[in-house]
Amino acid sequence: MRTGTVNRVLLAVAGLLLLALGGVVLAAGLGAPFPRWWIHSSAHDVLLSRAERTSFRDTGWWWPALIAGLAILFLIGVWWLVSVLRRHRVAEVRVDTGDGGTARLRGSALENALSRDAAGQEGMAQSDVLLTGRRGAPAVRAWFRLEPDMPPGAALAEFTSGPLARARDSAGLAALPAEVRLRVIRHRAGRVT
Repeated sequence: MRTGTVNRVLLAVAGLLLLALGGVVLAAGLGAPFPRWWIHSSAHDVLLSRAERTSFRDTGWWWPALIAGLAILFLIGVWWLVSVLRRHRVAEVRVDTGDGGTARLRGSALENALSRDAAGQEGMAQSDVLLTGRRGAPAVRAWFRLEPDMPPGAALAEFTSGPLARARDSAGLAALPAEVRLRVIRHRAGRVT
């Protein structure tokens, strides 16, 4: 399971718990009976009693520190939400048709074509390609696993001059920057007799 999926599931669970808790507080405030597990027993109970609120009254740092801590937690939560919900993939790429119009090329189709083309290279064991950026200026992130005898420099040169150049030309893009991560498959040592 990818990290994005895990983040979305955790965010959904946290959201549902907070929604349920807020619903209980709202229902209790509107006069509904309190659940047995709830810490208060009547509508006139407060979250913090006077003794709890004033126990740190003499220390000037308590309330500013509490508010600052809660504000930091809130900002971290908002940052996490934005990072989880942000799309990392390009859904479509605009392609100039040559007659003044544009066509739309699905990003997944370009990813699949690049991945298959790269997988056909000599010495390539596995390839995974992700299209990032914007519709008008996409970029490629690629992860390749190479056979043990394939030099990484040669694999990278073959990818940039072959599959990447063909994808750039076929989509009519001026540039198609790429970030490529290479990993060599380990192999067992041969037996010497």
